[in-house]
Amino acid sequence: MVEGGRLTFHAVYTGGLRGSCIQEWFRLHDDGHKDKLTADECLDLDLADIDCRIELMYTPVREDGVHGLPRSVTSDTILPGEPKGVNLILPECFEDNEISPIKTYFGGKEGTGKYTWFRNKEKLDNLEFDLVAESSEVVGETLKYKPSLNDVSSYLILYWVPTRRDGKVGDPLMAISDDPVMAAFPSVSDVHLEQKSSDVYCGLGIYYGGYEGLSLYRWYRESSDGTRLHIDGADSVTYEVTDADYSCRLLFGYTPVRSDGISGEEKLSEPSDVILPELLKIETLNFKGNQVERETLTAAEQIPYSEIQQHIWKNYKKEMKYQWFISNESGGDQSFEPLATQCSRSYKVRFEDIGRCLKCECFVTDVFGRSSELVSAVTAPILPGRPKIEKLEIEGRGFHTDLYAVQGTYSGGKEGKSKIQWLRSMVGSPDLISIPGETGRTYEANVDDVGYRLVAIYTPVREDGVEGQPVSVSTEQIAVEPELYREVKQKLDDGSVKFEVLCDKDRTPKKAQVMGHLERRVLEVNRKRIKVVKPGSKTSFPSTEVRGTYAPPFHVELYRNDQHRFKIVVDGDTEVDLMVQTRHMRDRIILTIRGLAQKFNSTSLNTLLRIES
Repeated sequence: MVEGGRLTFHAVYTGGLRGSCIQEWFRLHDDGHKDKLTADECLDLDLADIDCRIELMYTPVREDGVHGLPRSVTSDTILPGEPKGVNLILPECFEDNEISPIKTYFGGKEGTGKYTWFRNKEKLDNLEFDLVAESSEVVGETLKYKPSLNDVSSYLILYWVPTRRDGKVGDPLMAISDDPVMAAFPSVSDVHLEQKSSDVYCGLGIYYGGYEGLSLYRWYRESSDGTRLHIDGADSVTYEVTDADYSCRLLFGYTPVRSDGISGEEKLSEPSDVILPELLKIETLNFKGNQVERETLTAAEQIPYSEIQQHIWKNYKKEMKYQWFISNESGGDQSFEPLATQCSRSYKVRFEDIGRCLKCECFVTDVFGRSSELVSAVTAPILPGRPKIEKLEIEGRGFHTDLYAVQGTYSGGKEGKSKIQWLRSMVGSPDLISIPGETGRTYEANVDDVGYRLVAIYTPVREDGVEGQPVSVSTEQIAVEPELYREVKQKLDDGSVKFEVLCDKDRTPKKAQVMGHLERRVLEVNRKRIKVVKPGSKTSFPSTEVRGTYAPPFHVELYRNDQHRFKIVVDGDTEVDLMVQTRHMRDRIILTIRGLAQKFNSTSLNTLLRIES
């Protein structure tokens, strides 16, 4: 009574002619429960019958349908059959598709059998275990197996040792796949970009589907409006950025191609960040120019020598930004405050900067709106410049009665006792005539200056005594005050005129200031000569005290400390001091004398003055 066997029975019938007797087969379980199985004349034992007993219930039936008493018989316990593999078939095999062999087991309840998967490049006809084991590679030892890439194009062989649950084994079976393992359809995943350097990108992806052949790579440029263009000639996994990519994004396209030429679907990476050139860099900042007052300092940046930096400076620099600062103090621990209006490359050093340090900060912006790192440079303490006077001018109306002032812009440290000298210059002559004692910033003109230009020579002197280059400035020709000019012109037209003057007979300086020592005289002036006449009185006739022509050394002198006095010098032995009540009268007399001397005697103006070079 073993699984797989067939049970039959033999019954002896009596009671007339036998009709269609009834036989029924039952499976008896240990718990008393029984299952009706069949009414056939025999019973094939199967797996479900193991460890059970089989009961046959036989009911005799006469030909006329009369039933007799049923009789039963019970078998021994059914035993399991010997373990055996009935068949073993391998289905079609595909990469990464798990396969389960089609097999049939016999021999009781199946236990954990032994499975060995082999891989072989060839399809073996002889599946003897030793031959298979020698020429093949073991790849798995479980019931199911998932072919990998290494299995593609190879045949799979399964060695199976059927095993009953109680551990008894049967004869092994082997099966080989009808066809080699087929590669999966080519595809790619995890397509992405990696930036290898500032201008080199690499496209990456995970290929799947057999062995990879000549997969296709493409690069795309996506503009800010979303327009996407294929980049001609970009067909490798690496891509070097060009100028055309700036302000755009890059995408990498990967079309998987299997070794047999089958192509999969192209997959694109996510767009890169916006492609921009590397930031502009400034290596150092230096100053051109002397770090001295009044000089112009120019900030000069040194840019890197690398080819990339040279290229982006040439093509993508927008503008340089500068800011100048001045130190609060000189010394080691310097703090700087900005010079708000000084934002250009150049800076003209001022007087206020002397002894302090200047700092310039700068950075560069590119056309993409980015800024470089800030660089700066600091000067040594600023030195004073060489003394210099600029914009020198003389202020005054241009008449002989005016006060003239010289003024200009000094630079070169703190001004010390600069030197000023006033001189006269005849129009058309290079000679300069010194005016003794006139070394101040102002000069009060007088009648001696008529017809001359006033010249001021300004020698700038720094407080430490260093002198700069002298600078001169001159007025236009000094003219006679208009009202006096009209009076003098009238007298020159007359050709002869008399003036009442006073004569100081006692020339002691103290007494000269007392009107009681002065005597009246008449000064007669005409085209040829002058004459000083003492008027007559009741007791005397008029008498001529001084007479002379305009021939040299004739001249008229002024007293700069007394606007009422003047001296007429006829020659070395003859001279006379005269006095009038007003400067206006004095100037009128002197201009009349000089005018007649020049007009009618061709006497030069220089000879009519006391000249000191």
